[in-house]
Amino acid sequence: MILNTHKKNFAAVRLQAIAAVLLLGANQAFAAMPQQAQAAQSGVQQTQPAPDAPSTAANGAATLTLAQQAQQLQQQAVAPPKPFHIEMPHSRNPIAPYRPSTVPELDLSNSPRLATLIREGKIYISLNDAIALAIEDNLDLASFRYNLPTALADLARTKAGGVVNGTNTGVTSPLGAVGGSSAGGGGAVSSGAGAAGAGGIVTSTLGEGTFVNPFDPVLTFKGLVDHTKTQELNTIVAGVPLLETNTIGYTTQYTEYFPTGTELQWTLTGQRQTINSPLQIVNPAITLTWQAYIAQPLLAGLGYGTNERYIRIAKKNLQITDLAFKAQVVATVTGVEDIYWDLVNAYEDEQIKERSLAYANQTLSDDQKQLELKAIPAMQVMTDQAAVAAAEGNLTISRTNLRAAEFFLKNALTKADDPTIDAMSVIPLDTKGATDPNESKSIDDLIAEAEKNRTDVAQDQIVMQNTQENLKAINNSLLPQLNAYGFFGGSGNGGPLNPNCNQGPSYCTTTLSSTTPGVLQDAFNYSAPEYQVGFTLNITLRNRIQKADQFRAQLAFRQSQISYEQQKKTIRFDVRNSQFALQQAQGRIVAAQKARDLAQKTFDITTEEQKLGAKSSVDTLLAESALAVAESALYVAQTQYEKARVDIDRATGETLDRTGVSIDDAKAGVVTHAP
Repeated sequence: MILNTHKKNFAAVRLQAIAAVLLLGANQAFAAMPQQAQAAQSGVQQTQPAPDAPSTAANGAATLTLAQQAQQLQQQAVAPPKPFHIEMPHSRNPIAPYRPSTVPELDLSNSPRLATLIREGKIYISLNDAIALAIEDNLDLASFRYNLPTALADLARTKAGGVVNGTNTGVTSPLGAVGGSSAGGGGAVSSGAGAAGAGGIVTSTLGEGTFVNPFDPVLTFKGLVDHTKTQELNTIVAGVPLLETNTIGYTTQYTEYFPTGTELQWTLTGQRQTINSPLQIVNPAITLTWQAYIAQPLLAGLGYGTNERYIRIAKKNLQITDLAFKAQVVATVTGVEDIYWDLVNAYEDEQIKERSLAYANQTLSDDQKQLELKAIPAMQVMTDQAAVAAAEGNLTISRTNLRAAEFFLKNALTKADDPTIDAMSVIPLDTKGATDPNESKSIDDLIAEAEKNRTDVAQDQIVMQNTQENLKAINNSLLPQLNAYGFFGGSGNGGPLNPNCNQGPSYCTTTLSSTTPGVLQDAFNYSAPEYQVGFTLNITLRNRIQKADQFRAQLAFRQSQISYEQQKKTIRFDVRNSQFALQQAQGRIVAAQKARDLAQKTFDITTEEQKLGAKSSVDTLLAESALAVAESALYVAQTQYEKARVDIDRATGETLDRTGVSIDDAKAGVVTHAP
């Protein structure tokens, strides 16, 4: 009897508690309905509007979305940045070649395009906006643009017979992108101990061969004024004990070398000399000589093949630099796309963590009210408090991840740090990429596109052509140096008779001209000519240095052939690997979507069971936490999928075509065709 009475009392108390909970829940639901807070207990998670969701004005009328507003702002007249254009100055001024050239000062101001994306202290940016800003403001691209005029300057140098200096064609990715430089210290650095050359320097045989003389003509002038006094042993030799000589002389020489190896030289020398000797017939004595000289190599150093090798290398380097710039644009665009999708993932994850914290706080608030009614144990409130603390920690981590993603994107899209820009939040407007036709292509079609579009293949092919053409020049250097030469010249002598000559009339007379014009005429009227032809032969016995260089050049050519084939294999592997990654990402999305849907159903069922008293708020918190984890996993899978599509475009060389980036815009640093 007593036991039955206790059971009845306990059942009555339990029914009263359940009724009180239901009444409390109903009152809270009706009270919160105008504020849309009932979603926290109804099983449907409250979601914040998307970045481009329409806002509502005070009068209830719908306004434009943020994406539409940003697009309208971009269409407004904005002063575009100054296009990048630098070339070596050319002038008809004869003094210009001897004056230093200048390069315009750096413009480190951010593109005006960035200002059009700012709304209410935040940056609302789409993927196309990010790509356009990268083209105009990315410092990796800005630095690489200088390689193009550098290669042109190198070509101008070689056209004058100079040695090719080469151009840096290293490609870098933005900080924070896959394969980008790390914040700790940049890319990989090769150790000098791994090189076999002296001091870690390994030279190449590219460009080796016979010496190439500069093709620019050289004009030389030399003038002198000399006064000399010489003590004589007796007066018989010079007629005076102290011989005084005053000399004015000059030499003019013109020298030019030609790509055939031919050397042409013309020399004119004149002298006027006065002397105090009575034995001198003329005083002052005038002398004028000239000579035209020509020389031609017949073995080593003969022909255009060896003397224009630097020009051919510089032209090939110009092509390589142009291809490398395209590769840099691809690396920059690909890196910015990766960073953008990481930002999207971080942004969505923060939204999830904020909703989880809001739900945990709402549950804690509800359970605290139920605890006041003694409807639940105090342990349940402590569990809610622990859930709130965990949600706050997760939100802190998510927010820092979002700040880091924003930092990486701003770093890739700005030239100079701006504290105002650094403090702004970045809101991504695109949460899903456009359809990519590469998803449905076969592996054979993808490989064919890669071999046609990738700059790697073209660069390696040019390098192989360079090494092959270099063999001709280095083979020529094995030959002995056999040069044929010839010169023709004339001379003229004369001057006024010496009034102090004391050797008699027969000695102190001459038939030569007494004036400078007459001496000049005698020098060129074939009255005293000189001509000569001959040859020089220089044979290096054993010739070990040139032989070793020639053999090494052959080895380098074989290595370039292997590198070319290896590059094609690497590209095929890269394409296959990218396709595998894309297929895996697609599978992850399907699995993550199913897991998210199941987590949502579980949360909905648990919420309904909580309403009926079959589940507690702890169970609902656990279900909500599992849903948040599933949603985060889904966004991670979507991010990996978008990045896999970016990578397969890179692997097939279609990044610029798919994103609509113009290589001319990239060279100018001004986007005239929106991506």
